[in-house]
Amino acid sequence: MAAFTSNALHYSSTSTLKHLVPSLEGTRDHSSCWVGMRSQKSTGQRLQQQNTARGLKIQSAATKQAKSPAEEEWKIKRETLLAKKVRSVEAKEALRLQKENKFVILDVRPEAEFKEAHPQDAINVQIYRLIKEWTAWDIARRAAFAFFGIFAGTEENPEFIQTVEAKLDKNAKIIVACSSGGTMKPSQNLPEGQQSRSLIAAYLLVLDGFTNVYHLEGGLYAWFKEGLPTVSEE
Repeated sequence: MAAFTSNALHYSSTSTLKHLVPSLEGTRDHSSCWVGMRSQKSTGQRLQQQNTARGLKIQSAATKQAKSPAEEEWKIKRETLLAKKVRSVEAKEALRLQKENKFVILDVRPEAEFKEAHPQDAINVQIYRLIKEWTAWDIARRAAFAFFGIFAGTEENPEFIQTVEAKLDKNAKIIVACSSGGTMKPSQNLPEGQQSRSLIAAYLLVLDGFTNVYHLEGGLYAWFKEGLPTVSEE
């Protein structure tokens, strides 16, 4: 439950931070950052000078990176997932597929959440990781997270696909799971469904050529709520 609470806070600030923090559902606008950075170059230089004395290595990148596939618009991601016939399954159906059809549950949550509790026999490859670098852009994103009381800001894991490929064959039967799950199903309030970490991960997997990708509807919150087999590494 602690992991879900943390995740709820993570998602509650998505709409406000999306222009500055790409790891909140992988969306950001290249042209707008509400953190004041009138001169990114001079800001980066000042931060480098200030932190050199403290022994911190600051990279001299003042602008953010180019848009990645994970940051593609949700509408395009959803269309691709539907075209690739990615199915969404409920928790109990996911358990049946795991037991009877050798499906693998791929938990894309952060490692700490995975260790706290996860489905039995699931494997973990986090799609987002803690922000590692200290460029001006990364410092601005840290500040954006901290503004909302989140002091462990995350960024896209550049080794996600490579790590999955090392663990699973591209023909493996995979059920991708995160905390909330998201949905591709339209509703009155969400005509295009709701994006989530697991759906972003599923999108990256099908782009990379994985052919049997499923999605856990309701996420691991539903799995835990149903009382399905769960293990902890803590």
